[in-house]
Formats: sequence, C-alpha cells, structure tokens
Amino acid sequence: MSPPSIHYLFAYNSLQALGWAFALSRILSSFVITKSFHGAYASAGELICLLQTVAFLEVVHAAIGIVPSGVVNTLMQWGGRVHFLLVVVRQIDEVQELPSVFITFVAWSLTEVIRYPHYALNCIGNCPSWITYLRYTAFIMLYPTGLVPGEMWLMYQALEFIKKKHLHEDLFNGLPFSYYNFLKVLLLCYPFLGLKLYLHMFKQRRSKLGKHHKKKRI
Repeated sequence: MSPPSIHYLFAYNSLQALGWAFALSRILSSFVITKSFHGAYASAGELICLLQTVAFLEVVHAAIGIVPSGVVNTLMQWGGRVHFLLVVVRQIDEVQELPSVFITFVAWSLTEVIRYPHYALNCIGNCPSWITYLRYTAFIMLYPTGLVPGEMWLMYQALEFIKKKHLHEDLFNGLPFSYYNFLKVLLLCYPFLGLKLYLHMFKQRRSKLGKHHKKKRI
C-alpha cells in the first residue's frame, strides 16, 4: 500500500474512532444523568447518523482495493445501518426514545471503538494483540445484541407509525407495494442476512486469530 493511502486510512479510521467514542460517551452520560434509556437518540443520534453516512467511504475503499474487505458484505452492513437510521429512526419521532435505540447505539458504538482503532493501528503496523483479540471476539455478543433487540425490534415497533403516517408513500408510488409492506418483508429477511454477516465474521475470526497464534508460536 502506498504511503498516501496509509496516511489517509490512518486519519479516516482515527477520526471515526474519536467520533464513535464521543457518541458513546454522550449516550452513557445521558443514561447516568437521567437514569433512563430514552435519551440515546437526543444525545448522539445526529452524530451517529453523520458517522454512519460518512462510512460509505468504506464501500469505496473496498471497491478500489485499498482495503481487503469484500464490497458486497461492506455494502450490506452499511446499507442496513443507514436504512435503520435515516429511513426509519430519524423519520419517526415516536420511536426515537424507545429502549431499542439505546441498545442499538451502545452495541454499535462499542463495536466501533474497538474496530476503528484496530484498523488505524494496523495502518502503522503497531496494533497490540489484545485489540486484535477484542476486534475479532467482541462481535460475538455485540452483533446479535444490536441486531435483534436493537434494529429488528425497533423496526417492528415502527410498523404501526409507518402505516399510520403513510411513510415514504411518494417513493413507492407506481409500485405494487408500500414501504410498510417492504419493511415487513425486510424484517422476515433480516435474520438470514444477519446470519450471513455473522458467519462471515466468524470466518474472519478464525483466519485472523489463527494467523496471530501462528506468529506467536514462531
């Protein structure tokens, strides 16, 4: 990898790490002060929307080959999060204070304050083994937590408001189904899509931690 690419990726991943750490601190501060799960979106929602929108660059990174990630899996994860944030949560005030937003945001933030420092430190060839271990282990609990009681449960709860408000009706004009019906079908597909990504992460874990153990033995 060329030095400009290394510097760029180090800067990008470092800024994302700082952004997610700040978001996590805002969410937890709100929880400690209010003793309530309801302030997660108010405290960090707009920042998380920004961070996740900018993360489209990771799809670009994979597409142009400056990182070894697969384009399809990266796009699936980015698209799922952006849909959840910008198309559902941001558009429906009634769901923004639900506990499932808190669960999702905490799971995402904890994941990213591990993932982005891991990427940044790998750019300069100085990543401690414990960060590598956390990167490929923490997801085992965090991913299903964010997915099921977080994203899926919130989208299910949002269905009544989507139907009542005819949300995104203009975008679905001329189609034989509404956004409400689209989301119901998406919720049926979500466990299968989530399982695909989850198994892919386990495959990465075996590969990365296996290589790490071999290096230690050598």
